[in-house]
Amino acid sequence: MVVPTCLPLVRRRCHACASERFQASGKFRVNANHKLLDAWLLALCTACGETAKLTVLERMTVRSIRPELLDRLHDNDPGLAAELLQDPVVQRRNRIALDWDNAWRLDTGGSDHLDREVIDVSVRFAARIPVRPVRLIAEGCDLSRAEVERLITEGKLVSAVRLSGKLSGDFTFTLKR
Repeated sequence: MVVPTCLPLVRRRCHACASERFQASGKFRVNANHKLLDAWLLALCTACGETAKLTVLERMTVRSIRPELLDRLHDNDPGLAAELLQDPVVQRRNRIALDWDNAWRLDTGGSDHLDREVIDVSVRFAARIPVRPVRLIAEGCDLSRAEVERLITEGKLVSAVRLSGKLSGDFTFTLKR
């Protein structure tokens, strides 16, 4: 299982220092203007500490917002921050991308299965984390990336999905030793 360990970095240019990395604080700012609400997720530049506001809600009437969402915004719910960062609408609206480097881990459930001749593995993602399957397999099977590439070339590591590039959805593979 591929699980997130923390919020990913947000890739967006800082207007103060031209850095391209922000760390989401997990805190929200909600602003009311009569019966209209705006809500932002706050992120801090990793270089200069400047605050950026990522738009979550814009000029929404209070009645059109689910009460539980409003409560989660007011409570600075870290789970909501993770959900919203992965929401394609929020990413497109704010022109951001996510950097998942060092923000995930692979839970293999132990290493007693690695000594078998043929291993059938099903990889599940707890969140949409784009990861290179070669890196994932290398980490999970305690191999080098070069060794994984060699096994793919030799046909000893096969999958129904393309193992080059990045994946963020569940997949299976078979490893023959």
